[in-house]
Amino acid sequence: MVIQVIASVLLVIAIAIFFGLTPEQITSDLMRFITPNDTLRDRARNVRGNKKKHFFYRTLVNMKGALSATGKSKQFAVVICASVVLLGAGIVVSILINNVFLMPVLAVSFALIPFVYISNTLSYYERGVREQLETTMSIITTSYERCDDILTAVRENIPQIDSPLKEIFMAFEGDATVVSSNMKRALLNLRDKIDDDIFREWVDTLIRCQDDRTLKDTLQPIVEKLGDVRRVNVELSTTLASARNEYLMMAFLLVGNVPLLWLLNKDWFNTLLFTTSGKAICGLCGFVILITAILMRKYTKPIEYKR
Repeated sequence: MVIQVIASVLLVIAIAIFFGLTPEQITSDLMRFITPNDTLRDRARNVRGNKKKHFFYRTLVNMKGALSATGKSKQFAVVICASVVLLGAGIVVSILINNVFLMPVLAVSFALIPFVYISNTLSYYERGVREQLETTMSIITTSYERCDDILTAVRENIPQIDSPLKEIFMAFEGDATVVSSNMKRALLNLRDKIDDDIFREWVDTLIRCQDDRTLKDTLQPIVEKLGDVRRVNVELSTTLASARNEYLMMAFLLVGNVPLLWLLNKDWFNTLLFTTSGKAICGLCGFVILITAILMRKYTKPIEYKR
């Protein structure tokens, strides 16, 4: 069995080398596979905004965009390839332990490891960007209320803005001065540069201020929403951390029962690992752990403001 598995892995590697498959090519093929060509009806719905891509595709696109914003766009292809390799590794492990019930669980779990790692890395980056965003929006708003010109407000505060927001606002300055003098169009382009509902609300208010300058008094309350969200997340961090620790402890106790059975009763241990019913129970437990882990991660992440 082991020799057959090793031979299969080597055969797959040989095929990849023979056809000259690269991480970028594998990534593009996978993206085309999960998002097939839209029909004419789908394209019309896309234009009207009535059709949304499925969750898996949106997640990959958001992750690719976040990596590009951090200057690590090439890592996206590496993540995809690592996920594919680990998916095969999960299948191999289930074959080696002779439990087909664990095959989908191990394959999916192993395949998610690179995405979880990248997601955790990006969460720290996004947290820092949100903190910078609060300061940046605050100083620009203060300058705008004083000078009544958003371009001047951005220009005089660019030296105080840190990366990556500095590059975004420098691009806005160039768009509003060199490319076109249409301030509303430049603000619309700025609006799409940062995926944050409070920032988009702030930019939408700036666009309305171009026609009605009295609305600029509503900008500062919008900025204060970022501080409110940050304070709520700080207050909830301890509660969310304790919930995650309790879940991890329960999952550890569930998995730890397997070696514990070997110490207490080897007949039960053999029944659990080497009989069909026992293997099915292991597969069911693995499935429950996988689903609950995904839900735990979903419900214990920091809250975000949604309009």
